[in-house]
Amino acid sequence: MNATTGTAYLPTSADPVPAEPDRADPAHAAASAAADLPRSIPDYLQRLRDALRGADPALIQDALYDAEEYLRAELAEHPGKSEAEVIASVAGSYGAPDEVADIYRDTEVKVQTALRPPKPAPRRSWLGRFFGVALEPRSYGALFYMLLSLATGTFYFTWVTTGLSLSLGLLILIIGVPLLILFLGSVRVLALVEGRLVEVMLGERMPRRPLYTDRERPWLERIKDVFTDPRTWGTLLYQLLMLPLGTAYFTVAVTALAVSLSFVAVPFAVWLGYFDGDICLDGACSYAGELAGFGLPGAVLWPLSLLIGVVLLFATLHLARGIGYLHAQLAKALLVRWG
Repeated sequence: MNATTGTAYLPTSADPVPAEPDRADPAHAAASAAADLPRSIPDYLQRLRDALRGADPALIQDALYDAEEYLRAELAEHPGKSEAEVIASVAGSYGAPDEVADIYRDTEVKVQTALRPPKPAPRRSWLGRFFGVALEPRSYGALFYMLLSLATGTFYFTWVTTGLSLSLGLLILIIGVPLLILFLGSVRVLALVEGRLVEVMLGERMPRRPLYTDRERPWLERIKDVFTDPRTWGTLLYQLLMLPLGTAYFTVAVTALAVSLSFVAVPFAVWLGYFDGDICLDGACSYAGELAGFGLPGAVLWPLSLLIGVVLLFATLHLARGIGYLHAQLAKALLVRWG
């Protein structure tokens, strides 16, 4: 009501109307985006980690390493700016945490699609699934990894036991501490090498970047991080386990291949005249069919031997794939997820 006349007051078009902020204004949008950006590098990395929640742990490690390395490099090039100012200045070129997370997810899908071998046509029959393992490259990669694991397992075990015993034994001297630090650093490098072997041969996504270490931090804090990071001890455990595991993998692979290939090769040796079918034990020779306890004639024994050898050979490929999958999960757990 009008205080002087007692009549109702209705605003006219001439009355001033409070102006609302133009939400489509680019300056207003830029100011809102800048206010929403992280204020420090640790905050940026935490938001990036949250945005990548649910992604592969190896992908998260690579993304965090790249982001921190880039931001630290930008901060070093502009010593007069704060972390918040550096983050705001590179937000357009590098991106906000959510944008970077989306880019990494999309890139990972494209890279994995390009690197993944083409899938064979689906097989419905059990015979097709059993013999189709020969068309899968991962079968041969896993088999080769089993054969290689004896050498890598022996090297890892020797390196860890020698490095630990030497560095711990010299801790009473001044040289023992830097020797232990160098040894743990070498263990991390070996973890990256093993990760590449696992990814190439077993097909499990592993980190392609190391754990980032800020060189501007005090060296005592960086050394503390090495000792307190669970992945350091997970890597040591993995490398110690590789000797018994590698020995078992190599034994299984060699035995299975030798038995299956022997069953396949013997019939051809008989048919080509290089083997007469007699097996001699302690100077007494007997026909192979009689030693088997069935008294089978050669016309039945050798085709049966060939069939058994082929089945065992394909079963070996299935066994290699299964062992390769289980070992890849162990490597992922100890080298990546632990921590």
